[in-house]
Amino acid sequence: MCGIGVIISGVRIDSAYTISDPTSPVSSVFSVDDLKAALRRRGPDSLGCKKIFLHPAVSGEECVELRCCGDQSNGDLHFIGATLQLRGINPITQPLVDEFGNILVYNGEIFGGIHVGNDSNDAEILMQYLGKCCACGSHGHTTACNNSGLGKSSIPELLSIIKGPWAMIYWQDSSRTMWFGRDAFGRRSLLVHWPNSEDFRFLLSSASPISIVEQSSGLVTVSILILDILSGHQIVYDLEQQPAQYHSFLFSTDSGNVDFEVDNGITNINFWDELPCGVYSLSISSSKSNKSLLGEVKKHEWTNLMLRELVKWERAFVEPKPAELRSMIPSEQPDMHSICLERLERVPSGLGTMQTSVPAPAQTVLTALRESIMRRTTQSAIFPAVTCDLKQEELVPVAILFSGGLDSMILAALLDECLDPIYGIDLLNVSFDGQISPLRRWKLVEVDADLLELTQETQHVMSLINPAKTYMDLNIGIALWLAAGGEGWVYEEIVELGNEDYQRVKYKSEARILLVGSGADEQCAGYGRHKTKYRSGSWLGLNEEMKLDMQRIWKRNLGRDDRCIADNGKEARFPFLDEDVIRTLLDIPLWEVANLDQPSGTGDKKILRKVARMLGINEAATLPKRAIQFGSRIARESNRKNFGSNRAANQASAGSVVINGLSNLT
Repeated sequence: MCGIGVIISGVRIDSAYTISDPTSPVSSVFSVDDLKAALRRRGPDSLGCKKIFLHPAVSGEECVELRCCGDQSNGDLHFIGATLQLRGINPITQPLVDEFGNILVYNGEIFGGIHVGNDSNDAEILMQYLGKCCACGSHGHTTACNNSGLGKSSIPELLSIIKGPWAMIYWQDSSRTMWFGRDAFGRRSLLVHWPNSEDFRFLLSSASPISIVEQSSGLVTVSILILDILSGHQIVYDLEQQPAQYHSFLFSTDSGNVDFEVDNGITNINFWDELPCGVYSLSISSSKSNKSLLGEVKKHEWTNLMLRELVKWERAFVEPKPAELRSMIPSEQPDMHSICLERLERVPSGLGTMQTSVPAPAQTVLTALRESIMRRTTQSAIFPAVTCDLKQEELVPVAILFSGGLDSMILAALLDECLDPIYGIDLLNVSFDGQISPLRRWKLVEVDADLLELTQETQHVMSLINPAKTYMDLNIGIALWLAAGGEGWVYEEIVELGNEDYQRVKYKSEARILLVGSGADEQCAGYGRHKTKYRSGSWLGLNEEMKLDMQRIWKRNLGRDDRCIADNGKEARFPFLDEDVIRTLLDIPLWEVANLDQPSGTGDKKILRKVARMLGINEAATLPKRAIQFGSRIARESNRKNFGSNRAANQASAGSVVINGLSNLT
């Protein structure tokens, strides 16, 4: 996990009405050092900066002259990169700069689409590929360029083929264009601040400095509703009301221009927005009238057809036919015959006739998940500096955010299969009352906490969940942040005079890779609201609700979760959100994925319960859904602290209540 950011000053981002004069002295709500500090927590291995200065051309055909130094520049771009290095044999420091003056800050992993060797770093490999991309017309096309005569790829085309989570900012020197964006599912955080009267700068960052949260309490909120013409979906931005102004942003896409207009004046209450998933370009030119610097922002379509299909999240088989309905016989406890058949389905094909010719749906999901975890835990790709101070038998490279529920049990069982047995595995479990039982096979790290003693930590997590702002977001954020920190208690065996016993000792997990079960509930109907939609809208209603969940997971979950986990210098990896896993689940008929006519713990996430039985973890196959804010009991403690009781909190619909200022948290 890395922390990336850029601060652009002195460039007027195209808008129908001028919000601020970019040549005026910069008004800012935080310093560069504040941003560096926030990003350094995500990338503890190295921190670097690169600043370039831009001047309008005085003469000649060139629109913008690039200078590398000088105090009298019209505009400047300040790139910041903090690195948590997990791949490659040589240390790197971001930003990366190549011989042509291109600059890259990258936060992500490449698991496919572009070849990354076992001894290579994916950021360096991506930099090489980006350097070969077409630069003509800055961002006028998305497919291979014919003007160059070499058939070079465009940057959107290159980014569309990457498999894995990523966010990146890239300065293409030859075209005076900055490219930025995040993967199609938003698995890596990237926040954006559009220039306004509060801060004239254009900003991108993986995380928000805490100073912004301290300054943004007690503000009045309004919302604007934007129609993304690429996808046809509405995007809601929460904004802070400002008196006596009218703003209209001009934002262009590959399909045309869109005006975002709001009456009564706006600025973002939380300063930041989650950047919607996609590839963007900011092309910088000079004004012919006054030689000021102008920036045009454009959003580009994904060019990879498979990726575009995944983003649409269309399922071919939604409603079962009568014959298929009759075959869906409810059964809370599977019979031994069914279990044996499921286990036979996973016999390797090399054993001949015992392998079924057409794998059952559960088998295809199991195979996809196993391959997903293998891609995310291969030891040949771990940077050697991570392991140099540890004996091999002491090394724990991978941990699991572990609730003991269905999703985390599947991850644990598959990680046990995929990871070399010489390595340990930490199971990170957070609890706010200590009521958990020790496991003896691996290290179950009990991260116990008292919410009443977490005042400073709570304020810090508020900056991490920003721009999210509800009590539910905060509860989830605190649980994730504490668990990812990995500091708690474990049970160690002691042997005295032939008697075996266990003692509870302090322990801190040093694992830098953290497997998380995000995406399982959204794709397999694991939430209570899925059953509600099914009861009111049958299969079509359920499918639409699941589709909505997947298409807003970047905004509601993943950016927040990424920031809370990465703040500990850990990298979250999401096996259930692997592109091949998503495709596999979409290809399976919905009634094979879930059957919500059956009781909780049986029909919800039906396909994953079959996978669990195939893995031999039969007890996990019957566990009901328990969200992290309830499983850790932080929701109960938060309700008591902020509302007086669980009952009062429920009456107030506490989960969706917006936190009004930091004073309410102390």
